[in-house]
Amino acid sequence: MTITPDAGNRPRPRPSLRPKAHGPGTLTAVSHADQSPNAQQDGPGKHPGPPRPEHVRPIPLADLAHQLGTAAPAAEAAVTGITHDSRAVRPGDIYAALPGARYHGADFAAQAVELGAAAILTDPAGTERAAATGLPVLTVDNPRARMGALAVSIYGDPGAELLQIGITGTSGKTTTAYLIDGGLRAAAEKSGGGLTGLIGTVESRIGDERLKSERTTPEATDLQALFAVMRERGVRSVAMEVSSHALVLGRVDGCVFDVAVFNNLSPEHMEFHTGMEDYFQAKAQLFTKARSRLGVVNFDDEYGRRLIEGESEVPVTSFSAEGHPDAHWRAADVEVGALGSTFTVHGPDGVTVQAASPIAGPFNVANSLAAIVALVVAGVDPQTAADGVAAVPGVPGRLERVDAGQDYLAVVDYAHKTDAVESVLRALRKVTEGKIHAVLGCGGDRDRTKRMPMGAAVARLADTAVLTSDNPRGEDPLAILATMLAGAADVPSHERGTVLVEEDRAAAIAAAVARAKPGDTVIVAGKGHEQGQDIAGVVRTFDDRQVLREAIESSLKSLHHDHQG
Repeated sequence: MTITPDAGNRPRPRPSLRPKAHGPGTLTAVSHADQSPNAQQDGPGKHPGPPRPEHVRPIPLADLAHQLGTAAPAAEAAVTGITHDSRAVRPGDIYAALPGARYHGADFAAQAVELGAAAILTDPAGTERAAATGLPVLTVDNPRARMGALAVSIYGDPGAELLQIGITGTSGKTTTAYLIDGGLRAAAEKSGGGLTGLIGTVESRIGDERLKSERTTPEATDLQALFAVMRERGVRSVAMEVSSHALVLGRVDGCVFDVAVFNNLSPEHMEFHTGMEDYFQAKAQLFTKARSRLGVVNFDDEYGRRLIEGESEVPVTSFSAEGHPDAHWRAADVEVGALGSTFTVHGPDGVTVQAASPIAGPFNVANSLAAIVALVVAGVDPQTAADGVAAVPGVPGRLERVDAGQDYLAVVDYAHKTDAVESVLRALRKVTEGKIHAVLGCGGDRDRTKRMPMGAAVARLADTAVLTSDNPRGEDPLAILATMLAGAADVPSHERGTVLVEEDRAAAIAAAVARAKPGDTVIVAGKGHEQGQDIAGVVRTFDDRQVLREAIESSLKSLHHDHQG
């Protein structure tokens, strides 16, 4: 299958994954190491913030004012960039001064001037303060909603030269993005089709260069600049997570995804959305003609079926990890193992492909199938897609194994909502001979409605549930734990495991390790790849993988000492 873009969306021909005549590309496999630190700078000692393209054709400010429908400023200026962060302004930038919860971006306009801003984009509330700087001011009612289109114009619509696959849903976005990237890399290596890009919760990647992510989906100004850098460096395709926040707040304005993927929907971000319907409608924006060209949707999810049955504006290809005969693509003969799963993929016209999920758990069969189907819809050969997905060496913080020589399984996972906790614990139960010892907390200043259900889930499904702190942020950690404990207490005593409460996360991890016997599983859930813990507004270094490894090593030393004694 190949992509046939809507001719009205973009005048340029879309990128293709079909083989080219020139020699092979220069892609190499990415090892499964911890995310390398990145200073978020475009070269050492230069500018803060995400990377920018080296070459940008200056655009007259008057042309951008015309695009916005505002009066052209009297002063002539040439624009070469745009940012919403006053600290990241570079000479020639438009500084987008946005209203905020506590401050208005116009309050920081002087800093933008000092750094060489060419003009300021703001709303009526910020106009007077912006004008006081002496810079030309472009005033619109909702500047956030206009940033994306301006960035597209300033950077020359870089996304038009990238094959873009966007993934949305509650669970599995990160994993699916990594798996799609694996398939894109396999296709590129086979055809000499250039480098690949990845944008998501854990990191962004430009080929093999890794950049730390601040949020799941970058702001529109940063995203278009990142696309421009990718284009400069020879990236031909990009897999990208698309959050509901990104869709509602306009972070993907200016993007038209070639393939949009929907994994699933379960309660999350209820502090941001008014309810599940509002949450779904935010996700559904990705399946409008303004946002995408083709959709790939999970038939097994009730909200996915709504998109399939007519609520998507774009043509949809469905997939079913449960093997439903009405789905276009189906998984069959699924064999779930401790390290991954194997399955057969059945598609239209009798297509059959042997596939594997490189990560354990039935839900990762669904993520792997989603990735394979998205790749096929994007024009990748089905077996090449399946082989590329199977070759992915793992995803940071997603059922990531920690092996220090112990005789039990130890994993770290990002599961931080009820459905995800239940899914990962059930998956581990299938591959655990002994007992499961789970460490779990809930974040502060976030959705409070999930705390009791999460406490209940871990108490019911683990043999030992160690309730602890996640990122308490501005809340009292004990208050969060009290709510989780109340949820655990609602589980009838004969249905729940042993429940421990330990506010200190490192001590909680050590407590779980201390209970582990040969054949057991220890899982530390909630933070996954994160490398810090936010307590009372102070972020301290904390990596679950490192702390778990140290706890195991300490336990092994104690056992060795006891045996020696």
